[in-house]
Amino acid sequence: MARELQLREALREAMSEEMRRDDSVFLMGEEVAEYNGAYKVSKGMLEEFGARRVIDTPIAELGFAGIGVGAAMNGLRPIVEFMTWNFAVLAFDQIINNAAKTLSQSAGDFMCPIVFRGPSGAAGQLAQQHSQTFESWLGNCPGLKVISCIDPADAKGLMKSAIRDNDPVCVMESEVLYGYKGMVPDGEYLVPIGVAVVRKPGTDVTIVSFNKMVLEAMKAAEELEGMGISAEVIDLRTIRPLDITTVVESVKKTNRLIVVDESWPMFGVSAEIAYEVQKYAFDHLDAPVIRVNSADTSLGYAPTLVEEYLPNPSKIIKAVKEVMYVNA
Repeated sequence: MARELQLREALREAMSEEMRRDDSVFLMGEEVAEYNGAYKVSKGMLEEFGARRVIDTPIAELGFAGIGVGAAMNGLRPIVEFMTWNFAVLAFDQIINNAAKTLSQSAGDFMCPIVFRGPSGAAGQLAQQHSQTFESWLGNCPGLKVISCIDPADAKGLMKSAIRDNDPVCVMESEVLYGYKGMVPDGEYLVPIGVAVVRKPGTDVTIVSFNKMVLEAMKAAEELEGMGISAEVIDLRTIRPLDITTVVESVKKTNRLIVVDESWPMFGVSAEIAYEVQKYAFDHLDAPVIRVNSADTSLGYAPTLVEEYLPNPSKIIKAVKEVMYVNA
């Protein structure tokens, strides 16, 4: 059986189930307790678990991220919520220099089982300092695992796997999709970290994406069907470890690849996928890989600039026609 849940509800259910299962799990972050979370992800959790396990922090990301890392090194399993990953840049010293390196620099004596989570990416007219994506930043660092998904069932299953994982895991959500609904299985439900999923089978072209850009890819694929083009859509779900096998096997079938990535084009996830595919499926490609990214600039405030900046179905369709050698 399954129920329809919002993304925020699926995340809350995952955290609550793990906190009931394991007393070492706790949640901390800005406004997670008394205010029920900035996006109401933690609604009702303070009432159930109390102030010892659902903890409001000061507006000091570096400080409370460090507290979380120390707690994880000493046997607890913290979930650290950032109101937005844009603010977490302040905490990257703890995430990169401590959490990611604890196991290796202690020669295996200490683990750091911690989850850092919060929204990443653009959320409308929030301008330059509140609209950035950080999957490629974090995915570049050995020692971290990086999840980026918006399907409620995946969010629940991957969050539970992240909390149980003995490595630090960064979970990238979407501010504009906390109300996004999907069917979530009843009972114990886990999704393995590092496994992509085919959202729509196809034969003519592969479209790979993650987080909310998967929805844009699906819209494009639906329009392409009306044009007689069958697009296979792959949702990566995890950035590190990257399931390149699923992508390569799809490209061997379709012979064409589009990568849709909300982050900037330089040195990003889309660039890594393009490299991996040319390495493992070069002889299967009938056209160059095309990436559809956000513009290589900071995001402006005006609605017209937001629309021009982000990937969308029309930009994806244009790229597909290019690799299919179809005239616009």
